[in-house]
Amino acid sequence: MSAFGSAFGQQPSAAIVPASSGAVAGAPSIRGNYAVLSPGNDGISSLCFSPTSNVLASTNWDGGVRVWDVQLSVTAGATGLGASASQPSSNGAFNAVPKIHVTHSPNTAALCSCFSSDGTTVFSGGTDNAVRMLNLGQTVNQGSEAQQIGKHDAPVKSVGFCHESKLVVSGGWDKKLHFWDCRQPNPVGSLDLPERCYDLDVRGNMMVVATAEKHLLVYNLSGQPVLHSNVPSPLKMQSRCVACFPDMTGFAVGSIEGRVGIQYVHKVSGKESFAFKCHRHGQDAYAVNDICFHQFGTFATVGADGVINFWDKDNKHRIKGFDRFENQVSCASFNAQGNIFAYASSYDWSQGHGAYAPGGGSPNGIFLNYTPEEHVRPKKKK
Repeated sequence: MSAFGSAFGQQPSAAIVPASSGAVAGAPSIRGNYAVLSPGNDGISSLCFSPTSNVLASTNWDGGVRVWDVQLSVTAGATGLGASASQPSSNGAFNAVPKIHVTHSPNTAALCSCFSSDGTTVFSGGTDNAVRMLNLGQTVNQGSEAQQIGKHDAPVKSVGFCHESKLVVSGGWDKKLHFWDCRQPNPVGSLDLPERCYDLDVRGNMMVVATAEKHLLVYNLSGQPVLHSNVPSPLKMQSRCVACFPDMTGFAVGSIEGRVGIQYVHKVSGKESFAFKCHRHGQDAYAVNDICFHQFGTFATVGADGVINFWDKDNKHRIKGFDRFENQVSCASFNAQGNIFAYASSYDWSQGHGAYAPGGGSPNGIFLNYTPEEHVRPKKKK
């Protein structure tokens, strides 16, 4: 842990804001952010935007895979989410139209999602051990079961899309990576993992996989997938999420103890790997549930403490922090253009069934935030 880490990751003191705070009559919102209609009836496990359009997909613990067409009209002077819930700011006009809702097998959870590189297909994995696909150009019955393209021997925790080979990669709790061609029933390639897959991310020809026992594996996907390095985690506790840098020089990993590691795979002049504390309040530490990078190289973390933070890793600086939600923030995603930030205020199931309060006690919501450049652009060097 660098000496810088504690200052970088220090949380502001803030009141906890209920999920219903900031609602505006006639327009679903929270703190001036648009609330997506029909987010599902259970915890939201993943969010992802299409790489080619403002189409948003989610997966839920109710087994659902849902897709919306997001429309944004930015008004002059729109400044994005205010730093305080009592000071909501104008975000322009959002509209998210529900397009499709399909499911995994009955009584199973959908855990992960990704888009194909052309934005036409959503892939998902879940506790039915299946990898499934949803072609957005095909007509499907609402609530029907998504087409299965692959199968693991245990739940599928994470999926990604390999842009060069056009293959889907899935990581499971069966300690396997499988590569799928949607036209074939069997994997076209498989790799053994040292432990259960907790998360993976693909960026260009780079893939990073985080597993149990704190393994971090970096693969080169150019041609046949090859293990580039097995990097020991810089964090003391179990990995929760991982995300590649946009320039593919390294990755960020988040843990269950409220820390993030910034790890360089390739040498960059003047840059060193480091770790810092975040999503901590006093002696209480909360899981970093998701990390998502903006095209500028800055990134967002969302946590089990109900906090969202935007970070500048290059200058070791927090760009923006927001008031705590009453509920956990389970996942998030930037759109391809970088001006929409989607996040889910939702129970993350980290404390099991006993802590879940259905019927409104554990509300689930997906929110859209207009994100101007000043909220995500790195700090200028003097």
